[in-house]
Amino acid sequence: MSETPLRQNRDFMLLQSGQLLSTLGNQASAIAYPLLTLSLTHSPAKAGLVAFAGILPYPLFVLPAGLLADRLDRRRIMIVSDVVRALALGGLAAAVAAGSAQFALIMVVAFVDGTMFAFFNIAEVGALRSVVPRAQLPRAFAAEQARLSTVVLVGPPLGGFLFGLGRALPFVADAVSYTASLVSVVLMRTPFQEERTEVAGLLRAQLAEGFTWLWGQPFLRMCSLLFAFTNLGGNALYLFVVVAGKRQGLSPAAIGTLIAIYGGLSLVGSLISPRIQQLLGMRTILLATFWLGLGIGVYAAHPDVYLLVAGVVPLALLNPSLNSVIIGYRVAMVPDRLQGRVNSVARMLAQLGAPLGPLLAGLLLAVLSTRQTDLILTAWFAAIALWATLSPSIRAAPDLSELAEPV
Repeated sequence: MSETPLRQNRDFMLLQSGQLLSTLGNQASAIAYPLLTLSLTHSPAKAGLVAFAGILPYPLFVLPAGLLADRLDRRRIMIVSDVVRALALGGLAAAVAAGSAQFALIMVVAFVDGTMFAFFNIAEVGALRSVVPRAQLPRAFAAEQARLSTVVLVGPPLGGFLFGLGRALPFVADAVSYTASLVSVVLMRTPFQEERTEVAGLLRAQLAEGFTWLWGQPFLRMCSLLFAFTNLGGNALYLFVVVAGKRQGLSPAAIGTLIAIYGGLSLVGSLISPRIQQLLGMRTILLATFWLGLGIGVYAAHPDVYLLVAGVVPLALLNPSLNSVIIGYRVAMVPDRLQGRVNSVARMLAQLGAPLGPLLAGLLLAVLSTRQTDLILTAWFAAIALWATLSPSIRAAPDLSELAEPV
């Protein structure tokens, strides 16, 4: 594959464009889920349960998703996932508009949405490796981080604004966004996988091959485990901001704007990520990001959600570089025939704690003050940063220059 600049790579730009719209709709509905639940039930714990239902499918189904991505056509998996998600969100929007939406329905749709994301996301990783040269993968994932940051900048305030106009509108927008993603996938020309032979062996043995490859890479293994704990804290923090903002008297649009501020900072971080990758080693980026998570502790000193956002400014700027180098390095090093299985194992490990984050935050906020909850979250991030600092695997972190060498 020639070294065509990413901006001139037709299929890469198609994939990014479709996912820009899809993720924008997803971010709009992501803030609408807890807002809708809170408006119907007035319960932070139930809002946490809905978030739990949306996140749980990823670690639950990511392994079979990886297996299918290595056995079936990745394009077809992505198409089916988009169709199901569009129908589910459209159904929820119709129920909300009719005034018949119930807590159970919100839970079910969040679960279906999360399930289809798991299958789409793992297939997309393999597809990205097929349309982007190996040496460009860290930059490609930096571009993905910029896309994610852009939608976090726009999506939450858009979702809050639409929710204020009509509770069904954020879910309508999400359904339409999945249709846009579907069109972009259909228009791509590059095959989403290399030529394959029939995969031999029992399903259990095939899955074990993915585990074995990842487990034999100490640095990538440790990163997946560390991310399991950081994702728990990160998802807890998301619900924390929504509930704390609501208790502070902020409107849905204002709460969305708070989350968007983080997205804007992440966008800046994504844009400067290539430069950061040149200046800092992988270990430095990783450890600095973890320690910067302690910035959320400023809220305990003065409980104000605006101050909380100010405390995470350095983290928001550096986190895109962390995701870009770790994911880009892993995808570049994994053979194509194992892409689905290895990346699904890595992401399953990384997402194990994610569903528990909003569940834990909801329970804590139901019995403790926002200040006490913030202190617990700060202590959590401090423990993770210390663990990473003392880890021999992290001290022996590889260098991105390895990607210039043939596997």
